[in-house]
Amino acid sequence: MNTTTKYIHDRAVLLLLSINVFLALASSIFMILQLSARHPADYIVQCRDCSNIAYVGRFTHGGIGELLSFIIFAFLVLAVHIALSVRTYRINRQLSVVVLGLGVFLLVTTIIVSNALLVLRGG
Repeated sequence: MNTTTKYIHDRAVLLLLSINVFLALASSIFMILQLSARHPADYIVQCRDCSNIAYVGRFTHGGIGELLSFIIFAFLVLAVHIALSVRTYRINRQLSVVVLGLGVFLLVTTIIVSNALLVLRGG
């Protein structure tokens, strides 16, 4: 049986691939809906030490392009982790599953960070 065929028929790999694709699509749809719901002049795109919101000078303002980069990042993470997982499946199945699991972690972190930046309003 071909390695690619084994990869596609592996249940753990399919589960993690499905979760990765769902998270990438969910994060992009979430970002687009959040960006279309609000129309401020600028957005907060970076926050250093946000534990104390009283320090306004720690926010970096930017446009919509910086926040759209989260969508590009989510699909880039998806593509890279799938490519790495396919290549490492030939070497070791568990390594391939770990790569896809780390992709899930990275996509969840992307959703959390993008939500935190969208909750803070620029202006």
